[in-house]
Amino acid sequence: MAQSIVFMGTPDFAVPAFDALRAAKNDDYNIVAVYTRPPAKKGRGMQVTKSPVHQAADAAGIEVFTPTSLKDDDELARFQALQPDLAVVVAYGMILPQDWLDTPRRGCWNIHASLLPRWRGAAPIQRAIMAGDAETGVAIMQMAAGLDTGPVLLEKRTAIAADDTAQSLHDKLARLGGEAIGAALAADDLSPHPQPEAGVTYAEKIDKAEARIDFNRPATDLDAHIRGLSPFPGAWFEANGKRVKILAAKSVAADGDAATVSESGLIYCGIGALQLVTVQPAGKAAMSGADFLRGRGLVAGQKLDT
Repeated sequence: MAQSIVFMGTPDFAVPAFDALRAAKNDDYNIVAVYTRPPAKKGRGMQVTKSPVHQAADAAGIEVFTPTSLKDDDELARFQALQPDLAVVVAYGMILPQDWLDTPRRGCWNIHASLLPRWRGAAPIQRAIMAGDAETGVAIMQMAAGLDTGPVLLEKRTAIAADDTAQSLHDKLARLGGEAIGAALAADDLSPHPQPEAGVTYAEKIDKAEARIDFNRPATDLDAHIRGLSPFPGAWFEANGKRVKILAAKSVAADGDAATVSESGLIYCGIGALQLVTVQPAGKAAMSGADFLRGRGLVAGQKLDT
């Protein structure tokens, strides 16, 4: 008899895993329901929009549930009535109470975008880049009480490229998550490995205030900072009283007063300098750094606030 799977996820990151489970659908596994966050107002028109996972489930003809809370007894009873053998959770956006974790026969598996125990928490992709990590990956974790503390069943690793942004690494890890959940379900000898106590770090949610660029820092650090926040929320500085996001930049060897614009349009940092590649001035579309400079967005000798 096929084992029943409940899939729980919300954003784009979760869709490749859902697609992988659908592609691997056979006599052994069957997705019986999908849980996702309720439709929300999005975009400039503030139209009510279903989540990416909701849309994928609709296209696949799978029943979708969108509870606003998991603390309601009726919601728990509905979940239990599905009699799931396994729940696969990917960026669902809601904390599963213990009664929910205990319901599936094989428990709940989470696809987490880091190599646990490094970068437990909300923003593992951004934090890995911002910290200058050389590699990251995805972990299939048996969920337990606590923030990403459960034993790891399987992991897949990938290098963080020198030009990876939060968006490009997000897409890379989303695909890897799909591969990992497929491998985990196909494995005959999957066994949980407790996370080591050493090496635990927490990926705190990105605070918009920390997106401001401090040009007193080394340019290499700022390059990682910018890439880790690109495209959202976008690392920024102020020029002529207006906010300018840097979506891409290059760290170059140069020597000058920090936060000062050079004759060639570089911005000197504590060590080295940044060459602007792509920027987005407030209220305008993204443009090349060269176009921004040609438009007198910055002038030689200008001192920027830090």
